[in-house]
Amino acid sequence: MTALHTADQVRAAEAAVLARTPEGALMQRAATGLATVCLRLAGRGAGLRVVLLVGAGGNGGDALWAGSFLARRGAAVTALLLDPDRAHPAGLAGLRRAGGRVVRDVAAAGLDRADLVLDGITGISGRGGLRPAAADAVSRAVAGPGLLVAVDVPSGVDADTGAVAGEAFPAQHTVTFGAVKPGLVVGQGRGYAGRVHLVDLGLDLPAPSARQLTDAEVADLLPDPGSGDDKYSQGVVGVHAGSATYPGAAVLCTGAALRTRPGLVRYAGSAVDGVRAAWPEAIVTDGRPADAGRVQAWVVGPGAGTDDDAQAALAEVLATDLPVLVDADALTLLARSPELVRGRSAATVLTPHDREFTRFGWDLGADRIGATRAAAADLGVTVLLKGDATVVADADGTTFVNGTGTPWLATAGTGDVLSGVVGALLATGLPAVEAAAAGAHLHGRAGQLAAAAGPLIASDVVAHLPAAVHLLRTGA
Repeated sequence: MTALHTADQVRAAEAAVLARTPEGALMQRAATGLATVCLRLAGRGAGLRVVLLVGAGGNGGDALWAGSFLARRGAAVTALLLDPDRAHPAGLAGLRRAGGRVVRDVAAAGLDRADLVLDGITGISGRGGLRPAAADAVSRAVAGPGLLVAVDVPSGVDADTGAVAGEAFPAQHTVTFGAVKPGLVVGQGRGYAGRVHLVDLGLDLPAPSARQLTDAEVADLLPDPGSGDDKYSQGVVGVHAGSATYPGAAVLCTGAALRTRPGLVRYAGSAVDGVRAAWPEAIVTDGRPADAGRVQAWVVGPGAGTDDDAQAALAEVLATDLPVLVDADALTLLARSPELVRGRSAATVLTPHDREFTRFGWDLGADRIGATRAAAADLGVTVLLKGDATVVADADGTTFVNGTGTPWLATAGTGDVLSGVVGALLATGLPAVEAAAAGAHLHGRAGQLAAAAGPLIASDVVAHLPAAVHLLRTGA
């Protein structure tokens, strides 16, 4: 599991280390790790042309010390000082002793010839977009041939939220220190961070602000059936989805539930012909959820409409003592009647995209983690906020940020697939926040596999779910 820690958490832990170690020791440790990653990425030290974009304070100091280490390995290192009067004195002296060049003019930095550009402009303390001189340097770096590596956090990216207000450094790799910051994996920051490399500083960190599941952890939540299992013991999920207008939603949601677990799926709704034709394995009922038979969790909403019948079906499943996943049209209905879930004793998972989220009157803003937590606490539910990096939070603040997926999943019907996946996991008895986080992870892996063949449609994701489960378990 990847633990995510806020900038304040990391700073506090660093302060504790600084109080008991020699001055500069922690920065040297970070810079050594940074230089080591850079050498690995570049594949060499001798002859490597490196440009450091150096801002004020510690982030610039990290870049300068890393540059001195690279210079000692034979790299030609140039530091462009963007705030000369506030450059880190010891780091600057170290670079000069190692033979590095120091310039103040962007035109003299050689960004058009660099093999590697290190962003040491602002770091985790930066707020807002880049200032004009820094933005100009970054623009030239992007236009050049060099590999773009951010120091700790890409400058211009909020370390906690991933918000980008103006110009920012579009890293291909980010070398972060002590802990992975949430802003590297959520919001716009995910797109600016590139591949994230963690340098362990030996910090004594508190409980993480949020977590990311690994393939192995999700695989552990999907155990193979044992010799004593039958179709009822592995989770029976009920699906109320689809309509005459959107029969495909029922087909996709039911198929995803079937493909996720080899137990039993009961479908109840008006799209019976399509579901029966596509999935003979499902038990199909042309009627209300109460007519479907015994289930252990419900999925309600995808393509089901917002008329009186849909409202009655939503109220019916929420009146049970079973876990319920509410999606799509049912979210629209629930936003009008949130009292249906407020105070509900059984697990409830809401899976909104951004527009559905704001229908509840919740403020989304730039802090997707904070907004998801606030929404979950408001209704006492688990909220899965869909997006490039899906965020899952429950009412007590437990939070996961999904690390899988592909932009190709932004196509019609993939949300219906996600609902079926999470609903199937809920039926196995997993806690709601774990079922939602694991379902998002599996859904993302299936999307990645489907996208490997080119543009995907939602049914491709359903088809790739078994292969995604195999990938989680075996790594291949």
